[in-house]
Amino acid sequence: MSRIQGKNTKPEKMVRQYLRQQGFGYRKHVSGLPGSPDIVLTKYNSVIFVNGCFWHGHAGCKYFVIPKTRTDWWLSKINRTKERDAGNHAQLKKEGWRVFILWECEIEHSLEQTMNELLIKIKEP
Repeated sequence: MSRIQGKNTKPEKMVRQYLRQQGFGYRKHVSGLPGSPDIVLTKYNSVIFVNGCFWHGHAGCKYFVIPKTRTDWWLSKINRTKERDAGNHAQLKKEGWRVFILWECEIEHSLEQTMNELLIKIKEP
């Protein structure tokens, strides 16, 4: 587990590359904001979290499989992550940020479609 990356993951890099190609400027991993969002678009007052399906408990996803060993411990860990995420998202919204969540499975299977939908939402007033 020590080799698991928390920042600069492959899906995150794909999203950042797409945003850069579309002319978006962004900041990454802003520690002053709740949850240190992966990507911050200050011009659009938006933050993007790129979540790993397993680590953040993406319901109904084939990548979210509960391990057969230490099941209680893993469920507890994932549930704590979900609660922490919900609190961070609520705090960001309270501060006036628009919060977008992208899942690893969406990015890896349909990056173009996922990003086009996201850009439409970001550009909305």
